[in-house]
Amino acid sequence: MARAGTRVEIDGRDLTLSNLDKVLYPETGFTKGQVVEYYAAVAAVMVAHVGDRGVTLRRFPDGVEGQSFFEKRCPSHRPEWIPTAPGPGDRGGPIRYCVLDSRPALVWAANLAALEIHAPMARAGDVDSPEQVVFDLDPGAGVAMRTCAEVALWVRDVLDGIGLRCLAKTSGSKGLQVYVPLNAGALHTHEHASGFALAVGQVLERNHPELIVTNMKKERRGGKVLIDWSQNSRHKTTIAPYSLRARPRPTVSTPLTWDEVEAGAGGAPLSFEAGAVLQRIDERGDLFGEAVTVRQELPAPPP
Repeated sequence: MARAGTRVEIDGRDLTLSNLDKVLYPETGFTKGQVVEYYAAVAAVMVAHVGDRGVTLRRFPDGVEGQSFFEKRCPSHRPEWIPTAPGPGDRGGPIRYCVLDSRPALVWAANLAALEIHAPMARAGDVDSPEQVVFDLDPGAGVAMRTCAEVALWVRDVLDGIGLRCLAKTSGSKGLQVYVPLNAGALHTHEHASGFALAVGQVLERNHPELIVTNMKKERRGGKVLIDWSQNSRHKTTIAPYSLRARPRPTVSTPLTWDEVEAGAGGAPLSFEAGAVLQRIDERGDLFGEAVTVRQELPAPPP
């Protein structure tokens, strides 16, 4: 790994890396240099999931125990070879988001201490048309990961019953996420996707009221898993596959097999750190690959 301030060439792009010895995860001693190395290595699979989307960076210049900030607007000091794309913007008007479409681009973001990369459901070419539906399973106080895994299996079963394939991944934090690949161009709207996710959530809430809630109010979430359907809104982003998380340890939003989810419902641990994720990729490839290849259509919304 390069020393602080050393210029390096990655895939034909020149970058200057700095403060590589700085510890960003104090509990484990995981450094900025190791963050850079992780993103350089995981780019082989991660670019497929973020390289055509305008992403939001969550930066931790002083590590996970320091202050952080979300950066939607791609920095003006970015290299000229990092593309930008329009997105939903904010109250100040339109925003050009970073498009991390290459290994050098991911390394550049890592060098900004952008530990977390958050991606929308829509591709940059058409921000009004979601290409995925996400069910974000967020555990309330006192809820274990095994309960999230159980709920994920119920979501899968409902989707399977209407002929939709889905994929699971950890959030890298406390919960799990279930994705429905669409990849159908302008066929769907964000309202359609949100309404569909809410409808599935409400079916499960009626069947399991003691464990599931779809209402966002915090006072209703204790002891239950929130099926957060609102992550499908046009302006929302969700932690990207293979992104690091700002937890005490360098955990990763990790794609899972359904066998692993079933084991998790039985109590098996579902938390993976950077090194383990790279080993999983070496052994199994991209378990989330179908998220960007499988084409599916949602049931038509009610009239």
